[in-house]
Amino acid sequence: MSDGREHENETDRERLLARALGPAEPEVSCEECFELLDRYVELEVERADADAALPGMRAHLEGCPACAEDHESLLALAGGER
Repeated sequence: MSDGREHENETDRERLLARALGPAEPEVSCEECFELLDRYVELEVERADADAALPGMRAHLEGCPACAEDHESLLALAGGER
């Protein structure tokens, strides 16, 4: 029998491994992310496929803590808090 902590630890390990290996898809730079972030959040709030519309954003946000923080803040301001 496993508890929730075991699953949580496995998820943490997967995230760390993904960060260490880098993105499996094209990724935008921080500068490009900053330019595209408003549109990306608009699409998310509209429940559109933001990842298809702006390829590389998700990979960047998963690997860049600074941009991910900006994304979460903007998403919360736009009313699309996760």
